[in-house]
Amino acid sequence: MDQSDEQTLVERCRGGQDDSAFAELVDHYKDLVYGVVYRLARDRGQADDLAQEVFFKVHRGLPYFRGDARLSTWIYRIVYNVCCEERARRHPVEVPLDPGVGRRPIDPGAPDAAFGELELRDRLARAMAGLPDNYRFLLAAHYLEGVQYEALAAALGLPLGTVKTHLFRARRMLRERLDA
Repeated sequence: MDQSDEQTLVERCRGGQDDSAFAELVDHYKDLVYGVVYRLARDRGQADDLAQEVFFKVHRGLPYFRGDARLSTWIYRIVYNVCCEERARRHPVEVPLDPGVGRRPIDPGAPDAAFGELELRDRLARAMAGLPDNYRFLLAAHYLEGVQYEALAAALGLPLGTVKTHLFRARRMLRERLDA
Protein backbone atom coordinates (compact mmCIF):
# COMPACT_ATOMS: atom_id res chain seq x y z
CA MET A 1 0.00 0.00 0.00
CA ASP A 2 1.57 3.29 -1.05
CA GLN A 3 1.43 6.48 0.99
CA SER A 4 -1.48 8.01 -0.93
CA ASP A 5 -3.55 4.84 -0.43
CA GLU A 6 -2.69 4.92 3.28
CA GLN A 7 -3.78 8.56 3.53
CA THR A 8 -7.05 7.81 1.74
CA LEU A 9 -7.71 4.89 4.09
CA VAL A 10 -6.95 7.04 7.14
CA GLU A 11 -9.35 9.72 5.91
CA ARG A 12 -12.06 7.12 5.31
CA CYS A 13 -11.55 5.82 8.87
CA ARG A 14 -11.64 9.33 10.33
CA GLY A 15 -14.80 10.21 8.43
CA GLY A 16 -16.80 7.59 10.27
CA GLN A 17 -19.14 7.17 7.30
CA ASP A 18 -17.44 4.08 5.91
CA ASP A 19 -17.69 1.18 8.38
CA SER A 20 -15.52 -1.04 6.21
CA ALA A 21 -12.54 1.36 6.25
CA PHE A 22 -11.16 0.31 9.62
CA ALA A 23 -11.80 -3.35 8.82
CA GLU A 24 -9.74 -2.83 5.66
CA LEU A 25 -6.95 -1.24 7.70
CA VAL A 26 -6.96 -4.14 10.16
CA ASP A 27 -7.02 -6.67 7.35
CA HIS A 28 -4.03 -5.02 5.68
CA TYR A 29 -1.86 -4.83 8.83
CA LYS A 30 -3.07 -7.79 10.92
CA ASP A 31 -0.41 -10.27 9.77
CA LEU A 32 2.44 -7.86 10.39
CA VAL A 33 1.13 -6.76 13.80
CA TYR A 34 0.35 -10.28 14.95
CA GLY A 35 3.66 -11.64 13.67
CA VAL A 36 5.74 -9.14 15.61
CA VAL A 37 3.57 -9.34 18.73
CA TYR A 38 3.60 -13.15 18.74
CA ARG A 39 7.36 -13.30 18.45
CA LEU A 40 7.70 -10.93 21.38
CA ALA A 41 4.97 -12.50 23.56
CA ARG A 42 5.61 -16.17 22.62
CA ASP A 43 2.10 -17.08 23.77
CA ARG A 44 -0.81 -17.25 21.35
CA GLY A 45 -3.43 -16.03 23.83
CA GLN A 46 -1.31 -13.13 24.98
CA ALA A 47 -0.42 -12.28 21.38
CA ASP A 48 -4.13 -12.19 20.49
CA ASP A 49 -4.78 -9.81 23.37
CA LEU A 50 -1.83 -7.58 22.53
CA ALA A 51 -2.69 -7.43 18.83
CA GLN A 52 -6.24 -6.47 19.76
CA GLU A 53 -4.88 -3.77 22.07
CA VAL A 54 -2.66 -2.47 19.25
CA PHE A 55 -5.63 -2.10 16.91
CA PHE A 56 -7.71 -0.54 19.68
CA LYS A 57 -4.98 2.09 20.13
CA VAL A 58 -4.73 2.55 16.37
CA HIS A 59 -8.50 3.12 16.17
CA ARG A 60 -8.46 5.51 19.10
CA GLY A 61 -5.39 7.34 17.81
CA LEU A 62 -6.37 7.74 14.15
CA PRO A 63 -7.86 11.22 14.67
CA TYR A 64 -4.46 12.33 15.98
CA PHE A 65 -2.37 10.69 13.26
CA ARG A 66 -0.70 13.63 11.48
CA GLY A 67 0.60 11.73 8.50
CA ASP A 68 4.19 12.95 8.97
CA ALA A 69 5.32 9.33 8.72
CA ARG A 70 3.82 6.35 6.97
CA LEU A 71 0.87 4.68 8.65
CA SER A 72 2.84 1.44 8.93
CA THR A 73 5.63 3.28 10.78
CA TRP A 74 3.12 4.72 13.22
CA ILE A 75 1.61 1.25 13.75
CA TYR A 76 5.10 -0.28 14.38
CA ARG A 77 5.61 2.30 17.11
CA ILE A 78 2.30 1.38 18.72
CA VAL A 79 3.26 -2.32 18.58
CA TYR A 80 6.57 -1.54 20.27
CA ASN A 81 4.92 0.57 22.99
CA VAL A 82 2.20 -1.99 23.70
CA CYS A 83 4.74 -4.82 23.98
CA CYS A 84 7.01 -2.79 26.27
CA GLU A 85 4.07 -1.81 28.48
CA GLU A 86 2.97 -5.44 28.72
CA ARG A 87 6.44 -6.61 29.65
CA ALA A 88 6.67 -3.96 32.37
CA ARG A 89 3.26 -5.01 33.75
CA ARG A 90 3.89 -8.70 33.63
CA HIS A 91 4.42 -10.64 36.83
CA PRO A 92 7.11 -13.29 37.16
CA VAL A 93 6.18 -16.41 35.23
CA GLU A 94 5.36 -19.44 37.31
CA VAL A 95 7.34 -22.48 36.25
CA PRO A 96 5.33 -25.69 36.57
CA LEU A 97 6.95 -28.52 38.51
CA ASP A 98 5.87 -30.96 35.82
CA PRO A 99 7.91 -30.11 32.71
CA GLY A 100 5.25 -31.62 30.48
CA VAL A 101 2.55 -29.15 31.55
CA GLY A 102 1.66 -26.67 28.83
CA ARG A 103 3.77 -28.33 26.15
CA ARG A 104 2.78 -30.42 23.22
CA PRO A 105 3.67 -34.08 23.63
CA ILE A 106 6.76 -35.09 21.71
CA ASP A 107 6.46 -38.15 19.53
CA PRO A 108 9.17 -40.56 20.75
CA GLY A 109 9.37 -42.07 17.27
CA ALA A 110 10.11 -38.74 15.60
CA PRO A 111 13.30 -38.51 13.60
CA ASP A 112 16.32 -36.84 15.20
CA ALA A 113 16.08 -33.90 12.79
CA ALA A 114 12.67 -32.99 14.18
CA PHE A 115 14.03 -33.11 17.71
CA GLY A 116 17.00 -31.01 16.69
CA GLU A 117 14.74 -28.39 15.14
CA LEU A 118 12.52 -28.36 18.23
CA GLU A 119 15.55 -28.00 20.47
CA LEU A 120 16.95 -25.19 18.32
CA ARG A 121 13.62 -23.31 18.37
CA ASP A 122 13.46 -23.67 22.14
CA ARG A 123 17.04 -22.42 22.55
CA LEU A 124 16.35 -19.52 20.21
CA ALA A 125 13.15 -18.59 22.08
CA ARG A 126 14.96 -18.67 25.44
CA ALA A 127 17.86 -16.66 24.07
CA MET A 128 15.50 -14.06 22.55
CA ALA A 129 13.55 -13.82 25.82
CA GLY A 130 16.73 -12.80 27.62
CA LEU A 131 17.42 -9.87 25.31
CA PRO A 132 16.40 -6.30 26.13
CA ASP A 133 12.98 -5.31 24.76
CA ASN A 134 14.32 -3.01 22.06
CA TYR A 135 16.68 -5.71 20.74
CA ARG A 136 13.93 -8.36 20.71
CA PHE A 137 11.60 -5.97 18.89
CA LEU A 138 14.21 -5.09 16.28
CA LEU A 139 15.20 -8.71 15.65
CA ALA A 140 11.59 -9.88 15.40
CA ALA A 141 10.47 -7.01 13.21
CA HIS A 142 13.44 -6.95 10.83
CA TYR A 143 14.49 -10.57 10.48
CA LEU A 144 11.25 -12.41 11.11
CA GLU A 145 8.73 -9.95 9.63
CA GLY A 146 10.89 -8.22 7.02
CA VAL A 147 10.41 -4.64 8.25
CA GLN A 148 12.99 -2.37 6.58
CA TYR A 149 15.64 -0.43 8.52
CA GLU A 150 14.15 2.91 7.50
CA ALA A 151 10.68 2.01 8.77
CA LEU A 152 12.11 0.84 12.09
CA ALA A 153 14.16 4.02 12.44
CA ALA A 154 11.11 6.17 11.79
CA ALA A 155 8.91 4.13 14.13
CA LEU A 156 11.36 4.28 17.00
CA GLY A 157 12.48 7.85 16.36
CA LEU A 158 16.10 6.76 15.99
CA PRO A 159 18.70 7.56 13.34
CA LEU A 160 19.14 4.86 10.70
CA GLY A 161 22.71 4.19 11.84
CA THR A 162 21.54 3.63 15.40
CA VAL A 163 18.99 1.06 14.26
CA LYS A 164 21.68 -0.78 12.31
CA THR A 165 24.02 -0.65 15.30
CA HIS A 166 21.31 -1.94 17.64
CA LEU A 167 20.55 -4.78 15.23
CA PHE A 168 24.25 -5.65 15.04
CA ARG A 169 24.50 -5.67 18.84
CA ALA A 170 21.29 -7.66 19.15
CA ARG A 171 22.57 -10.31 16.71
CA ARG A 172 25.89 -10.47 18.56
CA MET A 173 24.16 -10.77 21.95
CA LEU A 174 21.82 -13.43 20.59
CA ARG A 175 24.75 -15.35 19.11
CA GLU A 176 26.58 -15.20 22.47
CA ARG A 177 23.52 -16.50 24.29
CA LEU A 178 23.12 -19.33 21.79
CA ASP A 179 26.78 -20.28 22.01
CA ALA A 180 26.73 -20.36 25.82
